[in-house]
Amino acid sequence: MVPDLDSARPAFADQHPRGAAVRRLRTVALVGIDGSGKTTQARELATALAEWGLPATYRRNAGGRRWFGRLATALGRRDGEHLLGRKTMLLVESVLRWLAILRTLLRRSVTREIAIMDRYAVCQFASIRAHAKTPRPERLNRAERRARLAYRVFPQPDVTFLLAVDPAVAYDRIEQRGYDHEEMAYLRAATAAYQALPEHAGFVVIDANGTPEQVRQALLAHLDAWAPAATPKPRVPAGPGRPRALLVAHARALLLTVATLAAAASVLTYQLAEGF
Repeated sequence: MVPDLDSARPAFADQHPRGAAVRRLRTVALVGIDGSGKTTQARELATALAEWGLPATYRRNAGGRRWFGRLATALGRRDGEHLLGRKTMLLVESVLRWLAILRTLLRRSVTREIAIMDRYAVCQFASIRAHAKTPRPERLNRAERRARLAYRVFPQPDVTFLLAVDPAVAYDRIEQRGYDHEEMAYLRAATAAYQALPEHAGFVVIDANGTPEQVRQALLAHLDAWAPAATPKPRVPAGPGRPRALLVAHARALLLTVATLAAAASVLTYQLAEGF
């Protein structure tokens, strides 16, 4: 199934002309199927924004599926699902990705950096749909409902880029890199799952079938509106207000930690009690 690129959003530079007031950029997420170039582009985007003068940092929010796949291969199993079971693998993936996103957001709340997210919550929702025993991309199943309950504590990114790629192109890229493998059927199911997500209407869809440089330029074009904010600001000298601001930042991070851990504990307890 070829990704639907007709729904690509207009460039942010068109919506917010250069020089116009725009909100502060805090979080950019890159999502899409395996082989779409998320990791490569997230790293490049963080570097490019840093060159603009924006304090951007690359953050990966992996769910551990690749690591468990390698462990499974070492133990003579086909993949992580064959090792742990489909439901357990999805549960482990959901928890690990949740913790990775929490770590990134907590760090961002203290450092005030722009987090360039390699994967985000919607990746888990799409993964659940694509790994279902009988994939139905349009269906919100019980596992996804529970995952959404756990992930709802996280804010939506300022911009979510969906790197849309033909599954055949993604398959070739995965085979060329040589350290993992995906079935074509799964790549097609994952493509359909991303397109069917309710969040899809808010994605900035980028054609990721081209060269890395072409994709990079398309991403930067959509973020061009934030370039005026790149002018470095002078450091604020130490004074009576500075320690207080630092304490407020740490208090905010602590409150976020307590709230999110409490929410996660209640949700995961429910999942374990009822069965995933």
